[in-house]
Amino acid sequence: MLGSTLPTGVKRLAHTGSVNFGRLTAAHRMLPSFLIAGGQRCGTTSLYRALSAHPAVMKAVWHKGVHYFDVGYQRGPDWYRGHFPLCRTAGRRERRIGARVQTFESSPYYMYHPLAAERIAAALPDVKLIVLIRDPVERAYSQHAHEVARGFETERDFALALAREPGRLAGEAARLRDDPAYHSHAHQHHAYTERGQYVDHLVRLEKVFGRDRIHVVDSELFFTDPAPVYDSVLDFLGLPDLGHPPFERHNARARGPMPDRIRRRLAAHFAPYDERLADWLGYRPSYLER
Repeated sequence: MLGSTLPTGVKRLAHTGSVNFGRLTAAHRMLPSFLIAGGQRCGTTSLYRALSAHPAVMKAVWHKGVHYFDVGYQRGPDWYRGHFPLCRTAGRRERRIGARVQTFESSPYYMYHPLAAERIAAALPDVKLIVLIRDPVERAYSQHAHEVARGFETERDFALALAREPGRLAGEAARLRDDPAYHSHAHQHHAYTERGQYVDHLVRLEKVFGRDRIHVVDSELFFTDPAPVYDSVLDFLGLPDLGHPPFERHNARARGPMPDRIRRRLAAHFAPYDERLADWLGYRPSYLER
């Protein structure tokens, strides 16, 4: 609560000091056993908050997304490890609750960044990944509103932003793969349709981690009936059932209705990806059953 009342400059200095201290004590800190890897605007913050409330889970110290394996990789492994709780702190909690404590973070760009999967596998060879999916048409519209609100998108007309996407993204994934130090603003913030082609990203993750280390959460089911979805996540992570936290929806943004012509065009675009996704999952996501 105190942190929310501090001026931005003070919070920034405190964060920098915490990260520097974390880097110096990296050898004594935990590493994540699981990551929420995406997708963006699919309820990752809500699931992050719910899991953070579990007694056997300790989140990254300062914020939900460290973004090490996508845009912060040049900072090095000690910088990354410095974001997580001290092992002795986790040990005290383990003795108190009688269960192994895990730590994690949530960076939704990991699912989409072309180098993130291999980087994660090298640093965290046993890590598990949680991926959330929602109607990709709604996800694209939500992302556009989010990027405009944050100042990362200057094209306020959704249709025009969609029209500009192919040109903005042309060659960017290849540049990211060829130059590990390269950062693409467009790739991170303007991939409204590409990020919703979930099956392409899941197939790529499966090649690196295997199917059994990826758990897909249907966001619509999580928001309409969260308890069983949450329980399935605990089972996947090997966390004990210690009751349910308050389930709340975070980061929702009010926006006007999407024009029907854009909705139809996006639905047609995503249709073949959604059918392949259903084949990969072995079931049809809830948004395809409406």
